[in-house]
Amino acid sequence: MSTIAVESPGHTGSKDDAQLNAGFARQPILNRDGMLCGYELKVRAPELSAAALSESHPGEGRTSERPGRAATPAQRVAGAILRGLVQGNVRGALTGHPAYVDTTRDMLFDDAIQRLPADRFMFELSASLEADNELIARVVQLHGRRYRFVLDDVTQPNETFAKLLPYAEAIKIDMTRASAALLPKLTSVLKSAGKLLIASGLDAHAQFETAQGLGFDRFQGYFFARPQTSMTRRVSAPRHALLNLLQLLGGEPTVAQLEAELKLNPVLVMHLMKLANSSGLAVGHKVTTLREAINATGTDRIARWTQLLLYADGRKVALEDDPLLQLAATRARFMELAIGHLPEAGRDEADAAFLTGVFSFVDAVFGGSLESTLNVLTLSRPIQSAILHREGVLGRLLSAVEALETGAWDTLAGFCAQLAPLTVEEVAQMGLAAGAWAGVADRSAEGLERIED
Repeated sequence: MSTIAVESPGHTGSKDDAQLNAGFARQPILNRDGMLCGYELKVRAPELSAAALSESHPGEGRTSERPGRAATPAQRVAGAILRGLVQGNVRGALTGHPAYVDTTRDMLFDDAIQRLPADRFMFELSASLEADNELIARVVQLHGRRYRFVLDDVTQPNETFAKLLPYAEAIKIDMTRASAALLPKLTSVLKSAGKLLIASGLDAHAQFETAQGLGFDRFQGYFFARPQTSMTRRVSAPRHALLNLLQLLGGEPTVAQLEAELKLNPVLVMHLMKLANSSGLAVGHKVTTLREAINATGTDRIARWTQLLLYADGRKVALEDDPLLQLAATRARFMELAIGHLPEAGRDEADAAFLTGVFSFVDAVFGGSLESTLNVLTLSRPIQSAILHREGVLGRLLSAVEALETGAWDTLAGFCAQLAPLTVEEVAQMGLAAGAWAGVADRSAEGLERIED
C-alpha cells in the first residue's frame, strides 16, 4: 500500500486546471516465490469543477488522435494522470519495482504517455475497450517503441481480447470472476503462446495455491497478509526470542539486561551489529562489541527493528522485496505520520500509532488468535481495541489505511471526514512517504535498515 497524490505542475488559475490532483493506490504484485516484483497503481482520477467542465483548452490532450483540437474534460483528466505518473515522488513510492497502470483510451492517445520510461511501466488495457482500427494502430505504434501491455480483467476471450492479444506481454485474470471450468484450458493456451499470466483478487492462501497450480506467474491480492491454517510464515529469528526481546523492551531495560537477552540469540546479535554499523548510525568507528552496538543504536530503534523483524521472511531475501514486511512497515509509518496531523498528538501518540500499524498483521506471522498474541505483547488497551475492533482514533486511522491499501477512495473520504482536519490529498501524500520510507534501499537512519541472514 501507498497512495500518491500529485498536483499538475506548471499551471495557475482555473483555466489551466490548477487543481487537478491524481491519486494512485499502490497494490503489491508477487512472483511465484512470494516476493515483490511490481505494484499496480489504482488511479483516483482528478475532479473537474463545473466551471472547468465548460472551458475549452486548445492544444492539450489527445494530440496523437486529434491534433490541434480543444481537449475534452476526459482528455484533460488523462493528461493530469500522466503528468502525475512522471513525478519523482511516484518513482520513490515504487521502490525500484515496475508499475502496472490502468490505462484509458484518452491516456493512450495523449503524447505525454511517451514521457514514461518504457521499462518501468506496464499499461493495463481493459477487456471493455473498443478495439477499433485507430486504437489498434496506436497500440502498435507504442508497442514498436517498446511499451508493454497487459490485457486486464479477462474472464473469457472476446473480440477485444483477440485483437489486442498479439501486443500483450501479460494477461491478468480475476480469480473471483473467471469460470473455474474454463481456467485450465485458457491458462494452458496462453502459456503456450508465451504470455505472462497474472492472477488477481487473491485474498486467501487457497486461492494463491490454486493459481500456482494453474501455472500463473504473478499474483495480486493480500493473501500473504492473512493467517495460514496449515503453516506459519518463516521468520528470520526464533519467534520466542523476538517476543522475549519485545517484552523486555516494553519496560525500561538497562544495557546489561539487553546485552544478556541478546547474547542468547546469535542471529539477533548479528543483525544488531549490522544495524549499528549502517551508514545512518555510524559513530565514527566500526562497532565491534554488543554493548557498543546497543549504545549506538538506542532502545527505541532496537524496538522498531525487532518489531519489523517479526515480519522478515526466513529466507535470505532483501527487505525491499519482502511483501509482508513492506506492508507492515508502510502501514506503521503511515499511522505515525497521520496521527501527527491530528490535534494534540505528541510523541506518545505517534509511538502508539506506529505500534498499532506494525502489530495489526501479527496473526499472519504467528497464526492462532490475534487477541492472544496481542496480550503476549502486553500492548496497551487503546492499541488492542484499535486492532481488534477499530475503536478510537487509532482504529479510525487503521481503517483509513486499509482503505488506502485497496484503493477504496470513497471509503477513505468517509474516514477522512471523521479524522478532520485530515484530507484525502494529505493522506495520499503520507501514504507515499510511508511507502518510500519502508522500501528505502540505502541504509540511512531515517529509513528501514536492511537485515539479511
